[in-house]
Amino acid sequence: MTDRVVPETARRRRRPTKQGTVLSEQVIVDTALRLVEQHGAQAFSVRRLGLALGADPSAIYRYFRNTDALLIAVADELIGLGLRGWEPTGDWRADLREVGLRIHTRSCAHPQAAVLAAYRTTGRAHEIRAIETMLGILREAGFPGQDAVALYHAFIDQALGFAVLDAAALAMPAPAQDADQGVWDTAYRDLPADTHPHIAATADLLAAHMRRSAYPLALDLLLDAFAGRLPAA
Repeated sequence: MTDRVVPETARRRRRPTKQGTVLSEQVIVDTALRLVEQHGAQAFSVRRLGLALGADPSAIYRYFRNTDALLIAVADELIGLGLRGWEPTGDWRADLREVGLRIHTRSCAHPQAAVLAAYRTTGRAHEIRAIETMLGILREAGFPGQDAVALYHAFIDQALGFAVLDAAALAMPAPAQDADQGVWDTAYRDLPADTHPHIAATADLLAAHMRRSAYPLALDLLLDAFAGRLPAA
């Protein structure tokens, strides 16, 4: 299907579809993201996308080589949504923390898409901007190039790892989520102190903490480690 993709400048069709939509890459990506969230990644198809757009599914291939290329564009859109409106403050630690939390928050807001896309490398505009931004924060803070790349790698892998973990839990049906969370109030809360003294002593704390993401704490610990490696001025 590669040879069916038509460059943006060469596309002539600007008539609205049956739904009154003028097709563009952005419109297709936005609609695909919505459908993935509504129906799940496994149920997503170009046919369903075409129906939602009011267009023949084959029209999608004028914009994307195949379904995988479209899903990579959806992954890149998630990155862009996470960074939308963000501006650096000049405080490297505060800036990295905000970027990490934005990545995590956006993934949890679109859990179906995050599970599908967080492990992909897009090579598209939003990802390129994000990498340039994060490397810039680290290098301008005083980390030399080799350290900046290594720390960026650790930072983004931690952010995306927690994003996938927490998004996967949120992508489960509500009854399954409730059942998983309920285990902390049943199986763990009632363990006897004589056989499981540490769990018994902290059962209430476990039940409270395990209902929320550990990412903010893990992120702070990672940034503490970064600060310890910052060369002296």
